[in-house]
Amino acid sequence: MKKLFLCIVAMLSCAAGFAADAPEKPWREVNATDLRIINKGFDDSERTFSRLPIWLKDSVRPDLWSRQQCSTGIGIRFATNSSRIGARYSLLWDTHMPHMADTGLKGSDLYIFEGDSVWRHVNTNRPRVNNKEEKVCETTYVSNLDTTRMHEYMIYLPLYDGVMDFNVKIDDGATITSGDPSNIDRSKRIVAYGTSILQGGCASRTGMASTNILSRMLNCEIINLGFSGEGKMDSCMARAMAKIPDVDVFLIDPVPNCTEMMCDTLTYGFVKILRDARPDVPIVMVEGPIYPYARYDSFFGKYLPAKNAAYRRNYDRLKAENPANLYYVDSVNLDGVEDDGTVDGIHLTDLGFKYYAEKLYPVLAPLLGR
Repeated sequence: MKKLFLCIVAMLSCAAGFAADAPEKPWREVNATDLRIINKGFDDSERTFSRLPIWLKDSVRPDLWSRQQCSTGIGIRFATNSSRIGARYSLLWDTHMPHMADTGLKGSDLYIFEGDSVWRHVNTNRPRVNNKEEKVCETTYVSNLDTTRMHEYMIYLPLYDGVMDFNVKIDDGATITSGDPSNIDRSKRIVAYGTSILQGGCASRTGMASTNILSRMLNCEIINLGFSGEGKMDSCMARAMAKIPDVDVFLIDPVPNCTEMMCDTLTYGFVKILRDARPDVPIVMVEGPIYPYARYDSFFGKYLPAKNAAYRRNYDRLKAENPANLYYVDSVNLDGVEDDGTVDGIHLTDLGFKYYAEKLYPVLAPLLGR
């Protein structure tokens, strides 16, 4: 009996060793440029996954140009019958910040379409670079998928790092296409301009940035032109935005990066450039949030409302000149009713981004015919 037991144990050990040593079935890597890249406003960018056209480089501050290299908002759409979905991509910087999770900074989110305009989060990679020189991240989001039919997918790229290249990984032999164009409808586009909050600071993962949430809610593309510390209503940015084709709405959210004087002196000209160049495109102006600590800090309790008041005066002036296609969103409950929507008193958590999206949805939906 003892010999039989030892024999069975040996057989099981061999089987386990064979399973451990069995080679992984082969992957096929597909370049994202062969699929559908969404939420990108300019084709003539310095890199595939940077956000501004190369011809604007000499017209903007170096810090703004650096921020535009972040791939925030850009996504990859595809459909496949693969049993596994993975990714391999190279980062520009391998950045790190003390108040934002690496999964949001430089990770990537996989979503699957479940029908009836419902996108579900599948998984997020925890970005670990292979070495300091190549900065390659590689992940398997999910395995053991149903291979009897095609599934629609979407991957959101890093919010606060640049992406040099991106490959989607599928089973060797699986079919992959750019997906159904009616999912994240390419015929509806919003251009959103703003600050670090709009860029996605500090979402825990990439799919939770406000523009990505709204894109799923509204089934449209949203081009994210949020630049940390650099949403200062530069006139060259307004002129560049006006050149983006097929825009249905301009969303303007610059107040957090502007002083009271900037709100007073720059708002009118910035919006006027867009109105003159694209008179038929609605413009939605969003106030700056009143940070939680402003309830108790006497300086900011006065200063933040003063900035919004200056911004609002320019809206009123523009509205008086031409009431058509101009809308205003105030700061009431912009990051939630409990003041629990921020990481650091300013930048938003996932909860804060959800509140932000829900505040803007009823304004944006009718403008898109939703």
